[in-house]
Amino acid sequence: MDDKICELPKGYKPSEDEEFMNDFQREYFRRKLIKWREAVASGTEEVMKYLREEGKTCTDIADRASTETDISYELKSKERIRKLIGKIDEALLKIKSGAYGYCEETGDPISLKRLEARPVAMLSIEAQERHERLERIRKDEQS
Repeated sequence: MDDKICELPKGYKPSEDEEFMNDFQREYFRRKLIKWREAVASGTEEVMKYLREEGKTCTDIADRASTETDISYELKSKERIRKLIGKIDEALLKIKSGAYGYCEETGDPISLKRLEARPVAMLSIEAQERHERLERIRKDEQS
């Protein structure tokens, strides 16, 4: 997945002063997402190693119950990691297609600050807030 877009200048950081999602910005976020994916994936390997080792070492019933609780927690973490890797992969595909950085709902640019903080963001802050308000309303109506 090394479809490099361009060579980045040393120390490059995206700026509001340049054209939105130019080659440098796309390459910057592509690299950021790849590094994040590698870090997350290596964390998944650690979780699986932990689960295999813990399953072998418990003989005491109280320890076993505690271990099963830990394993349940780790499996939930693994599921969150799997979903995050899927979002990272989706963002990388959007970079490749030229759709990265634009709100899926409005088509407007997502702020660079938001993308810096959450590179897998697919909605602008305004659209995300609207989405969360609707979720709360639906939740309240179901209660």
